[in-house]
Amino acid sequence: MRHAMPLFQTPPRTLCILRLSAIGDCCHALALIGAIRHAWPETRITWIVGKLEASLFANLPGVEVIPFDKKEGWQGYRKLWQQLKGRRFDALLHLQAALRASIATLGIRAEVKLGFDRARANDGQWLFTNHKVLSPSSPHVLDGFLAFARELGITDPQPSWDLPIAPQDRAWARETLGSKPTLLICAAASKAFKNWTAEGYAALADHAAERGFQVFLCGGPARLERDLAQAIATHCRIPPGNLVGQTRLPQLLALIAEASLVLSPDTGPAHMATITGTPVLGLYAHHNPERTGPYHSRQWVVSVYRECIERETGRPLEQLDWRTRLKDPDAMKQITPERVIERFDAWLKTQENPSTKPNE
Repeated sequence: MRHAMPLFQTPPRTLCILRLSAIGDCCHALALIGAIRHAWPETRITWIVGKLEASLFANLPGVEVIPFDKKEGWQGYRKLWQQLKGRRFDALLHLQAALRASIATLGIRAEVKLGFDRARANDGQWLFTNHKVLSPSSPHVLDGFLAFARELGITDPQPSWDLPIAPQDRAWARETLGSKPTLLICAAASKAFKNWTAEGYAALADHAAERGFQVFLCGGPARLERDLAQAIATHCRIPPGNLVGQTRLPQLLALIAEASLVLSPDTGPAHMATITGTPVLGLYAHHNPERTGPYHSRQWVVSVYRECIERETGRPLEQLDWRTRLKDPDAMKQITPERVIERFDAWLKTQENPSTKPNE
């Protein structure tokens, strides 16, 4: 049963958003914040977000961004609570069902603390909130976040990704990529089992290069990402550019903005591309792409989730919880290069000029 009345009949003065990580989910939180700001431009918003993620969102206009460093342990909580001392918000939107985030709420004073309903409130999140937001009919994580805006009193919240790219980062990306159509491969997720094969990435890279695209590999400095990039390059007949480990998050966002297409598994850059309006060819096996896929590019997703989860559970997908995860660590290997190439070609047919994104 849904709550009969919205929490606010008039816009609140202050709101606090709590979403610490990860990059993709913080991109969804950004869209929620944009929806709130468009509906209630006078409401002052504070966003408590992880230190790494804050480097991406630091220049968000009209929003106070407070970084939280989980590596500092209890000292990090004390710093946060000291920074918020003497402040009280009209509402806290607790968007992360994780104990480390819930602990942070203990030092956040708010008239009402909104959290997920019991179906989604993992890690005991429901113990730290006093107003439950019911799950929407759509399974996507972002739609679940937008339900918080409706609960506040925004009738039809529209997601909005209002994040400016610094001129120096934009200029660097344009100088790096030039004007050729560009396929940007963000190959590595934080968990290796979510990654596609080096041979598969190389097959699409060569296919794109043969059709006039320049191909760049990008990602963070972790050994996993560097090793995967090296393996991809080894299998490529046409050598790609390698920018892995050479970009800060704002620079990566600028690269994504200048690219024609992003190829990515279930990881942050797929959702960073939604910020910039860049189409994504997403690769999915372990999570339902209708729940975690790139919000505006789900038509380009290549997924083996349905067949794998139905085989693993012995039940039709429609009978499973939206959040059911596949356990098979080798599932991504079941995505064939042919399927990915077919999706690339289907996307390419929609592009008169691949260097120009559809929304430009």
